[in-house]
Amino acid sequence: MLLLKMFISFIQVGLFSVGGGYAAIPLIQNQIVEIHKLITMSEFTDLITIAEMTPGSISINAATFVGTKLSGLPGAVICTIGCILPSFIICSILARFYYKYRNLGAVQTILSALRPAVVSLIASAGLSILLLALFQADKHNISLDNFRYVEFFLFAGALVLLRKFKLNAITIIFGTGVIGTLIYTFAF
Repeated sequence: MLLLKMFISFIQVGLFSVGGGYAAIPLIQNQIVEIHKLITMSEFTDLITIAEMTPGSISINAATFVGTKLSGLPGAVICTIGCILPSFIICSILARFYYKYRNLGAVQTILSALRPAVVSLIASAGLSILLLALFQADKHNISLDNFRYVEFFLFAGALVLLRKFKLNAITIIFGTGVIGTLIYTFAF
């Protein structure tokens, strides 16, 4: 029963995550953390962090990690297939129609109308992860008492290095990991 529940959840994630992997994060959170309560929000954040660090699509990586955590290898396979199947079917159909009708104005209008929804899904996922990183809480339990200053300064520094100085993202990830580890090892 758990495998079927996970398969249906990830079919929905794959079906409605318009805009790619990051747009799937709030959908995965809703299905796995909030509706079915299969993992905690803290576990979800750890899962997203690992899924971002590994090669491949974040939504597929997250599906694989959730499946592995909950049901081992069969769960990983079921969740991954559930996440991939809708995209595979839809992309196959849309590719055929897009190449046939790509010059029509209606097609361009539809694509333009979808962009704001995609941006809002990505922003929502980013805000959820930021709140959890800075407050170690979900959006309902934010308190300045549990504000995490080290994470804030790492975030702010990484953002400045990325946007202003155009440093390589891999260098920033590695650097903040090393700095954070050193701070927590020797200061706390």
